[in-house]
Amino acid sequence: MDISRAEQRILHLLAQGGRIDIEKDENRKITAVACITRDGWRAGGLDIVLFRKLKRRRCIASTGGRPYRITQRGLELVRSQLDNQ
Repeated sequence: MDISRAEQRILHLLAQGGRIDIEKDENRKITAVACITRDGWRAGGLDIVLFRKLKRRRCIASTGGRPYRITQRGLELVRSQLDNQ
């Protein structure tokens, strides 16, 4: 399955140790998402639509209320690069 360039970029950041933080309102609806790199910087390019697409494809997951991380399925979809660890 091919993934878009924006999805590829976010998955690369997550494969290197990044995470996705979400903010919810009082009705428990997601209002904002942010991709945080392993160095603690906020990366651009992630919006709610892209977040839902990655979640629907099971590329990312959250366990126990923790931030979203890349899954094994996401690692299979991401193309290998020299800077991935």
